[in-house]
Parts: sequence; C-alpha cells; structure tokens
Amino acid sequence: MITIGIPKALLYYKYGTLWLNYFDKLGFKTKVSNNSNKKILENGIKYAPDEACLSLKLYLGHINELIGKVDYILVPRIVSLKKKEKLCTNFSLLYDLIQNTFKTKILNYNIDVNKGINEIEAFINMGKELNRNTNECIKAYRYAKRKEEEIKKINIKKQLFNIKSNNIKILLAAHPYNLYDDLIGKEIVTTLQKNNIKVIFSDIYDDLKKEYECSLISNSIYWTYNKDLMGSIMHYKKYVDGIILLSTFPCGPDSLANEMITKKVKDIPILSIVIDELNSSSGLNTRLESFIDIIQMKRGITNE
Repeated sequence: MITIGIPKALLYYKYGTLWLNYFDKLGFKTKVSNNSNKKILENGIKYAPDEACLSLKLYLGHINELIGKVDYILVPRIVSLKKKEKLCTNFSLLYDLIQNTFKTKILNYNIDVNKGINEIEAFINMGKELNRNTNECIKAYRYAKRKEEEIKKINIKKQLFNIKSNNIKILLAAHPYNLYDDLIGKEIVTTLQKNNIKVIFSDIYDDLKKEYECSLISNSIYWTYNKDLMGSIMHYKKYVDGIILLSTFPCGPDSLANEMITKKVKDIPILSIVIDELNSSSGLNTRLESFIDIIQMKRGITNE
C-alpha cells in the first residue's frame, strides 16, 4: 500500500484533519513526522536559505525526517485562497524549494483562486495522480471536509467555555503552525496554563465576520492568514485581559501586521514575542511572567 508522508509543520496545523481523512478515505496510509524537536530544527537549518523564517526551517527538518520512510511526501502549493488575496510566498514556493533541495517523490496540489483553481479542483487533481477517479476524489474530499468541520465546531465550543471563565484570559494570536508547534508555541501555552490562565487561541474562530473585523485594523492588507489573525484579534479582544502576538523571525508579513495591530489596538495590554532558533526558555518565561503581573495588577489580583 502506498504511504504518504506529511510533515508536522506549517500548514499541517491548519489542514491536517482534512489531509489525513482525505487519504484515509481513498485507501492510502499516511505517516506524520514526529513533533518538532531540536534535532529536527538543526537538520532543517542545514537546508534552509539564509532568509528563511524559523517556521520554514522547521518544515525542512520535518521533510528531512520523512525521507526514505514513505512513498510520497505531501507538499502543497497555495498561492491564493480568495480573489485579490495572497499567501506568504513561502507557501507558493514550497514545492519548488523541496524539489530542488531533496531527492524524494513529491505529492503536490496547487490552489490559486486568482487563476481559477480552487481547493476541490486541487484535491481532485492530486487524487488523480494517485490513480483515483474524479468521483472517488470528490467523495473523499467531501468526507474530509465534514470531518474538518466537526473538529472545528468542537474546538469553538471548548473555546466558548473558556471565554466564560472568571480566570484571566489571554489571546494567543499567531498562525496555527506557530501556536501548536512544540518548539514555538507549546512553552508559552504551558507557562500560561501553569499560572491558571485560560488561553484563547486565535485560529479557533468562526470567520463569518472576518472581513469586517479585519477592516477595523486595515483595509489594505491582502495576506489571507494575516487577515484571519486580525479579524480574530478584533473579535476576541473584548473577551480577554491581554493579547500575545507570537511570530517567528524574520517573517515579513507578520512584522507588518503586528505593527498595524499594536497601533490600532490600544485598550488592552499586548506583548509581542518573536521566536528564533536562539531563544532561551529563561528569557521567554521572564517576559511572560512580567506580562502576567501587569494583567494581574489591572485586575487587582495580588500574589500575596
């Protein structure tokens, strides 16, 4: 049976449920790389171009981990998900970067709505590469989308429960691949939870009002995932006591978006954290503890 390798980095944290259920329905095995660790990062750095952000370096390390263990490695190419919008160039160039860096079979799907190629068409084309017919691909895609929607509803329900808590609540605002990666967001989440803080995740968000809520910060930004982030911040800011902006060095779109956010959102404490491969746990925890102290003082909470 054909085994498809899936790097546990970048878009896995947004589309992993969709991918795994799609391949399962088509009758293929999948192998997801291990959680990020220092060895994976060190290997990724060896292959990364100088300007690569930490998230991309980790992705390359996850690719390297799957080499020789699977028949194909899934490497999506996503240029645009909506008309007049784009994704960071990392996502449109991933296929070419991996193809020119590693010797492995790549399974690719391409989404570029600005050129008329939407998600379902991309998945049909990918399935055909694996010798599945159009009808099988459509059924598998619809099944996977239902599963994805079920998980989303469960996560939104859990988040609404946390919002109703009387505990301090902090919105952790970042792309999913930074929120949930073991080397990027996990330590922040763990530290906050140890301090009895409810963490609200920016990606768990019903984006029906995204366009309007994002426009309260910027009408000009066209990076889809940053628009999602801005919309989430404007949606949740009235429910939380503080916001942490988490990004990886040196992400250009995040740098610009975070500057816009800090200029527009002035009625709530904001901490900006940029992670790179040299970050120390002690320095990060000191900043988090100081931020928690500020929020506790605003709420009249003392540690005595």
